[in-house]
Amino acid sequence: MEGSLKRLSARFYRSDSGREPVREWLKGLDREDRKVIGEDIKDVEFSWPIGMPLVRSLGWGLWEVRSRLPRGRIARVLFCTEPDCIVLLHGFIKKTQKTPQHDIDVALKRKTSGV
Repeated sequence: MEGSLKRLSARFYRSDSGREPVREWLKGLDREDRKVIGEDIKDVEFSWPIGMPLVRSLGWGLWEVRSRLPRGRIARVLFCTEPDCIVLLHGFIKKTQKTPQHDIDVALKRKTSGV
C-alpha cells in the first residue's frame, strides 16, 4: 500500500563491477546521519517534483538532496531521474558553500555510464 503512494522510487547507481557507491557511503555514516538522509530521500520519493530547500537542480539533469545533519554538518546526495525512479549517483559531506565540481563530475560520469 505505502509503495503505491510513491511518485518515484529511489534506487542506487550500480557500477559494472556491482558496487553501489552511495549505499557504501551511507553504511559508513553513523546511524543518526543515515536516518536524516534516508528520511530526506523518502520525502523526495513521495513528493517529487519538489524544490528548495530539500532539492535543488544542478543542471545537466542532476539534482541534489540537501540534508542538514546533526552538529551543523551538511550532506548531499546527487541524483538523476528516470521515468519511474530517481537514481542515487553520489553522496558526500559538504565542506564548502558551493558544491565542488569534482563531486558533480563524479555524478555526471556515473549518469552517463548507463544508469
